[in-house]
Amino acid sequence: MFDNLNWWEIGALLLLALLIFGERLPSVISDGLRMLRSLRAMARNATSDLSRELGTDIKLEDLHPKSFIRKHLLSEEDEAALRRPLQSVYNEVKKDLTGIKSELKEVADAADLRSGTTGSASSPAPAADPSPNGSGTLARRTFDADAT
Repeated sequence: MFDNLNWWEIGALLLLALLIFGERLPSVISDGLRMLRSLRAMARNATSDLSRELGTDIKLEDLHPKSFIRKHLLSEEDEAALRRPLQSVYNEVKKDLTGIKSELKEVADAADLRSGTTGSASSPAPAADPSPNGSGTLARRTFDADAT
């Protein structure tokens, strides 16, 4: 519950609670805990009442409409029949995207922006950089990916 708070922040919150509530702090804590227990009991009773009314063993996760329909209205054969037409479309789209990914990888390998060359392997190497100090070393171009 307090995963994103460090010990200093928790200590500051406790000190603030002590300053705000003062001598009433123990009674405020006990009232809060009593309210939390009663909320948990109400939620437990609501799910048990609902499962008793429906005549099945139901959990809170089963109340999501999609899972509720799957569990209580559809059989496994009905669910498979609903998925069958969409599965072939999914497989075709996945195959197309895999092809596009491989083509993009080939284009990226051909461009090879890191080495500064473009085109195929038969293209000539870049010329030496006429640097002001006359070293004649290759210039390493850096690109700002956020600016493009």
